[in-house]
Amino acid sequence: MKILFATAPGYGLTLPVVPLIWAARAAGHEVLLATSSEMVDAGARAGLPAYDVFPQRDVWNDLMGSVSGNGTPEDELPEEYRLARRAGNPFGLFTVTMTEGTIKAGRLFGADLVVHTSDHAAGMLAAVALGVPALEVGNRVSWSVRDADWRAEHHVFGEDEVSDLMRAKLGIGDARPAVLARVDPRAPSMGGLAAGQEHPDERDGVPWWAMRFVPFNGGAVVPDWALRPADRPRIAVTLGTVVPVMSGVSSLAVVLEALGALDVEVVLAAGTADLTELGELPPNVRSVGYLALSAFLPSCSAIVHHGGSGTTAAPLSYGVPQLVLPSFADNPLSARRVADRGVGLSHDPATVDAATVRALVGRLLTEDGFRTAAQEVAAEMAAQPSPADVLARAVAALR
Repeated sequence: MKILFATAPGYGLTLPVVPLIWAARAAGHEVLLATSSEMVDAGARAGLPAYDVFPQRDVWNDLMGSVSGNGTPEDELPEEYRLARRAGNPFGLFTVTMTEGTIKAGRLFGADLVVHTSDHAAGMLAAVALGVPALEVGNRVSWSVRDADWRAEHHVFGEDEVSDLMRAKLGIGDARPAVLARVDPRAPSMGGLAAGQEHPDERDGVPWWAMRFVPFNGGAVVPDWALRPADRPRIAVTLGTVVPVMSGVSSLAVVLEALGALDVEVVLAAGTADLTELGELPPNVRSVGYLALSAFLPSCSAIVHHGGSGTTAAPLSYGVPQLVLPSFADNPLSARRVADRGVGLSHDPATVDAATVRALVGRLLTEDGFRTAAQEVAAEMAAQPSPADVLARAVAALR
């Protein structure tokens, strides 16, 4: 079977789906990742065949520029961009730029099935245009379109003005995709489904399936220290890939000041962010640039981060307590989920100071309830169907 995987071009939007693509390839199916911008190269580095559905521009960088107010002036943008801006829908930019190319990729590839993420209308529209079934996969642990309260406050991807405009432009019509199932990767106690549970979607009766979240943050050359037990608590610190671009790294100063005064080992994973404004780092800070969380997070006693969905999910999978200093987008929702489940703590980064960070991290290290709750969630996730199980179930449903 030929399976087209369609994802939006951000790390947190694409990488959670990579284990499912691996499962398809390992089962003997032909796969193609249809995405754009930096995710084309990220997919190739993950060992996947990847197709750039919008090579004309770097649509991800354009979105970041638009959101930050530092982007290309509107009158210099292509018509597709102006269309998305008028609709007031940031992710609509992916719909207007990536739908036609995703359809083209599916036709050239001869796709029998389209697997797309819930937040990527271009994949849904491609399934309709190609006339093939779809499997919709959630890629967030903070929210799901299965949640009625989420749908009450947000447009559902593919059921919005921009999608309607693309239907008309590309002659797709009003048909809905033949959805085999929708997948919820959240732990049961954090909104997801337990193994064996299957809930019909109240909108159309399509079944919701559970799937284990398998962390993937890219490949890594694992350093020796990451495999050795730490001689004191090891604390991971990261801002993900978007926050440094949008807001800089100034928020790290407070965190590093706080942790520098504790008897801990700090692993700072700041990617390619420029850290010069932070000055000399405390002696207990190991700055590793980009190092996949999966390479060292299992040896950590806690993690301090920004609330990105993938960054929130990884410590849940490993049973590591977390302190979330949420930035924007769905980061505050991730922080609320963490605090409500008792797997960690959160605080507004705009008002946090070093003393507060020290106190909060101190609680994570000394109060057993946080690690117990985190380990409970990790056990829940481990009991859910694997990506391979879900893929096999989807294929069986087509036969």
